[in-house]
Amino acid sequence: MVELRPLLEEEREEFIRRNQAAFLEALAEEMPEGQEVISREEILESLLAPKAQAFQVYWENELVGGVVVQIDLETKRNFLDLLFVDGNHKGKGLGLNIWQAIEQAYPDTEVWETHTPHFEVRNIHFYVNKCGFQIVEFFNPAHPMEHVPDFPDAELFFRFEKRMK
Repeated sequence: MVELRPLLEEEREEFIRRNQAAFLEALAEEMPEGQEVISREEILESLLAPKAQAFQVYWENELVGGVVVQIDLETKRNFLDLLFVDGNHKGKGLGLNIWQAIEQAYPDTEVWETHTPHFEVRNIHFYVNKCGFQIVEFFNPAHPMEHVPDFPDAELFFRFEKRMK
């Protein structure tokens, strides 16, 4: 059984390192050598966002991943910001178990939202076919993300939603 334990401040740097390693492993073929998949600053921004809730993920009492969600108690529209499974635990179905634990932790959620790059086929499959999300928007240079004013041409992302109620 997957357990979500709140991320402690003293665990933050290791969480960032593990998140970067997991993303790099997943996207190594897509990224130029030496380029970060996700920067420390991006992860910190996620962790320190006003509505952020971050968790270490344990399975059978072993640390196996991490997650950051943004929870809006007023609108009940919540955002899955980061979800990762450590490399040596991938391919065991833990991602879906983590997602189900998140859903159970926030039963009042009406809509979940997340984003993923267009080339991340594993993520697209995971969110659509395993977790029940739908693709609702495609961000590209002609339709950039609102909160990213200097949207680079290479940034092509899908936005997903999952309606819970």
